[in-house]
This record gives sequence, C-alpha cells and structure tokens, in this order.
Amino acid sequence: MVGAGVLSLPYAMAHMGWGLGITVMILSWVITLYMLWQMVEMHEMVPGGKRLDRYHELGQEAFGEKLGLWIVVPQQLLVEVGTCIVYMVIGGKSIKKVHETFCSECTPIKTSYWIMVFASVNFVLAQLPNFNSISAISLGASVMSLTYSFIAWGASIKKGITPDVSYNVKMKSTSDGVLNFFSALGDVAFAYAGHNVVLEIQATMPSTAEKPSKVPMWKWCIWAYIGVAICYFPVAFDGYYMFGNMVDDNILITLKHPAWLIAIANLFVVIHVVGSYQVFAMPVFDMIETYLVTRLNFSPSSTLRVITRTLFVGRNFKSCFAGITMLIGISNLFFGSLLGFLGGFAFAPTLYFLPCIIWLKLKKPRKYGLSWTINWICIVIGVLIMTLSPIGALRNIIVSAKNYKFFS
Repeated sequence: MVGAGVLSLPYAMAHMGWGLGITVMILSWVITLYMLWQMVEMHEMVPGGKRLDRYHELGQEAFGEKLGLWIVVPQQLLVEVGTCIVYMVIGGKSIKKVHETFCSECTPIKTSYWIMVFASVNFVLAQLPNFNSISAISLGASVMSLTYSFIAWGASIKKGITPDVSYNVKMKSTSDGVLNFFSALGDVAFAYAGHNVVLEIQATMPSTAEKPSKVPMWKWCIWAYIGVAICYFPVAFDGYYMFGNMVDDNILITLKHPAWLIAIANLFVVIHVVGSYQVFAMPVFDMIETYLVTRLNFSPSSTLRVITRTLFVGRNFKSCFAGITMLIGISNLFFGSLLGFLGGFAFAPTLYFLPCIIWLKLKKPRKYGLSWTINWICIVIGVLIMTLSPIGALRNIIVSAKNYKFFS
C-alpha cells in the first residue's frame, strides 16, 4: 500500500499550503480506506461461494459481462501501466543517485541508461508465475518502503528548517496557483495506488463459509493503512515544514546530507520499486494469459508463460510491456506533472468513486441513508479530482516542454 508516490507528497504540499494540504491528505486517507473496505467486502458478496477475484469481475457483476469489462479493464490498465512507467523513472533515477554518491569521481552516466538497467531486472522477474511467487519480493519491497520513508522524514528533521523558508503557495499568478493545486491533487491520488490489485491479492487467500477471506484480509488492510499513515503524513508534513515551497518533486533529491544515508535510501527505493513493478505488472500478465487460455484455447503451462511474457516484456523492447514502459520512462517525462496527470486521470476513478458506484449498484443501500450519502459524497470528490488534476498537470507538462530535452 505504501508506494513511491510518498516521495512527492512534500512537493504536493508546496502547491496546496498547510490548510488545504493537511485537509486533502487526511481526507484522501479516510476515503481510500473506506474504498478498500468496500472492495474487501464485495469480494465474496455473491451467494453460492463465488469469489470476484479480479477488479473486472467486480465490474461485470455490477454492469454486465461486456459493459463491465469496458468500464473497468481500460481504467485498470491505465493505472497499472502508468504506475510501471513512473516506477521506471523512479528506479532509474534512484540507481543514478546511488552511483553518483558512491562514485562521485566517475564519468556521469545518462539517466536513460540507468532506466534500461532497471528494466532488465524486471524483464527477468516477469517470468515468475503469480502473486504467491513474488511474495518474498513483495515483502522486501514493503520493508524498503517503510525504511526509506523513515529516512526521508528523519533526515528532514535532522537537517532542520531551511534558512528563509517560505510556506507561501508556490505560484507565479493566481491561475498558476490554481492549476498547480489541481496537479497536486493528482500527486496525492497517485500515492494511494494499491486498491487496483487488492482483489487479485485477496484471491490468493483461502476462504470458507466459516472463515471467509475478508476477515484476515481486512485485518491486514488496517495494519497496512496504519503503515501508510506512519509513512505518508510525516514525510509530507515534515518535508514541507523543513523546506517550504523550495522542495523538489522527490524529497530524496532535495535531501543531500548525510550523503551515505541518502544513497542508502535511494537504494531502498530501487528495491521497493522493483517489487512494486511486479505487483502492478502481474495483473496485466494475468489478463493476457487468461485471454490466451479461455479464448484461444491454449493450454496453461510454464512454457506458455515464458513465451508470452518474453514476447510481451522483451521482444525488441518495443511491442512489449516493460519495453513500452522503459521507452516512455527514458524519455524522462516530467516526473512531478506525470504523477499529477496519472493520479487524476487514471487513479482517481478506481480509487475514489468506481468502488462506490459498484457498491450502490450491487448493495442498493437505502436512498438518502448513511451509506448512500457517504458514497455519493465520495463519487463527487472523485469525479472532481479526475476532472481537475489532469488539466493542471497537462498544463505544467506543456509549459515545461518548451525547454525540455527528451532522452536526456
């Protein structure tokens, strides 16, 4: 649940200020936790023991076989592919930071090459068959995310408040400030990304009528969200408090001392995004292999997995998943604005309001009752984020593109 988007939260705070920033952070935590509870509950809501093991299966149950696929699958693919693109950039930049710190006298190597190194690691790991097979990688990634989050806010406190720090909202004009605020909403939304694979994760857990999977699943979701709060709030608030509106779009870039500790934190980021990349890529692989088996009558086997994922992940680094995400990543798309755009356009629907719509469709709560009202409030908030965030982020990308050098 703790993603690398946590590193951009101080930057988002710089565009929102204390009042709005704290409100947005806490409100997002509460809303996304509520969405998580709904998804865990709906996993086994169909009578007769049927389990809705995929997000698109939940959509099909609510909207019908065809419409459910068209509503959920494109949105989920946007989230998963978008996250992997961002993780390509984060992974490559973090490896570069580690190299430059430990070998300051070495010849600088382009970020593009480091992103290719990161992609090659994921090419190998993509051959693992399912979520259970990456459990150790996922555990390591979870530990790393907690560790670098602690380093980020601990090092910020150690450094102290920057001289002449300013907490004025970062803007050149009123319109600039409003659009940056819109983009910052997307940054926050991007940080809460785990919902898009929660059903796939719950599907790996045994479940009976006496011991449904939702009980242990929800227990560990609570623990996960406690971890989210411990990581997100101190990083966002301490980072902004120490650096004000001069903070970079990655807090570990702003922090430079002690050099060895920041280098280790970046190394932990690399380990984390390697694991997280696989978590978000696995549902994409699953969709492809399910289609080949159910629609084209291929036999499920390790041979099929290796062939399809090799073609999908590796062939010419072009018509493939890791290749596509790598290619987009090495163009060095504007990191902060990219988070805002993907957070609003891709993440807001699956995080903030699609579970609410499905809940209203399937559970049919009493009109104007508590559940009905809460869900409609979340839907309105989610639609606003989905509409406004991409506008602000896209505008920042267009402005920055004037002097930007691609593939640098």
